[in-house]
Amino acid sequence: MDYHFDFSFLTGHIGELLGGLKVTIELALAANAMGIVLGFVLCLMAMSPWKIIRFPTQLFIEFFRCTPALLQIIWFFYCIPMMVDFFIDPFVMGVLALGLNLSAFNAEAYRAGVQAVPREHLDACVALGLKPYQRTLYVILPQALRTSLPVLLTNGIGTLQQSALVAIVAISDLMYVAKSIATDSYRPLEIYSLVALLYFFMSVPFSKLVHIIERRQDAATQR
Repeated sequence: MDYHFDFSFLTGHIGELLGGLKVTIELALAANAMGIVLGFVLCLMAMSPWKIIRFPTQLFIEFFRCTPALLQIIWFFYCIPMMVDFFIDPFVMGVLALGLNLSAFNAEAYRAGVQAVPREHLDACVALGLKPYQRTLYVILPQALRTSLPVLLTNGIGTLQQSALVAIVAISDLMYVAKSIATDSYRPLEIYSLVALLYFFMSVPFSKLVHIIERRQDAATQR
């Protein structure tokens, strides 16, 4: 191998990389916020006793869970503007595609959490005369969120990493900027190695947090 690493040239591209990193973080945060809220709503709809609500929701969840995220991003970017005959900002499209994908996976995580709520707690809600929305907000949601938190965080890490896919539709995220720099400089090894490290260091703290939460939940279960 006759290739010589030279990371010094990257100092001239710090501003571009930070701009791309900012877009990546904004995409991940917006998609995760959407996934956390909409995921719980989809969970409740998927568990509805009415088929007219349950069946379309389950179909929606399975569609986003069983098709590639890359295809979903491309479809949102190219197909929706053609269908509505209206241009939508690419960043918004990226958030929608990533957020809906994450919502589908989070809905399944929430469902497991809801099913883990003890029956006695639901009976107590009925005995206290709580309305359905009160039961959902004050009893079911807190317990389901606590149980599902490790999976939600893991899904969130996955969305951060999947956000790199939006580079294919020319959203100026970290991956897109890295690709442009690599093309111009003919230094792909250095730039992609740096980008890999950036994604790694963004993901590791949340991965450690998942392990801490899981250990605490295991300890609480044993007690």
